[in-house]
Amino acid sequence: MASWKAQHPSVSGHQGAYEMREIVNALLYQSRTGCQWDYLPHDLPPVGAVKYYFSKWRDDGTDQTIHDLLRWQVRESRGRKADPSLVGLDTQSLHAAVGVPADTTGRDAAKKSQATSAAWQLMFSVW
Repeated sequence: MASWKAQHPSVSGHQGAYEMREIVNALLYQSRTGCQWDYLPHDLPPVGAVKYYFSKWRDDGTDQTIHDLLRWQVRESRGRKADPSLVGLDTQSLHAAVGVPADTTGRDAAKKSQATSAAWQLMFSVW
């Protein structure tokens, strides 16, 4: 958190009345329990302060950066590459995908067509 504070100094020099760890704890609690913002426990910072940081971090991309860093750390700790190298797609996703040309989405299995599904070709062409 100290490195984040060093990269994002306050314009006014104000460091805030609440510890960043407590703000993060409140965000994790809300995410884990799914409770309404107004029902956060009283031992956490006020709802207004938590919502402020949530909105700020969502809007400037800090939350996505944290998510990506944590995902990479977990993958590397399990002996995997930071980014996945293969994506699995099922035919239903390809049939329903918006903006995918109809001639590349495969055929309906119920039609008993002899043609190989384009979705299967797409999936196995990566290998």
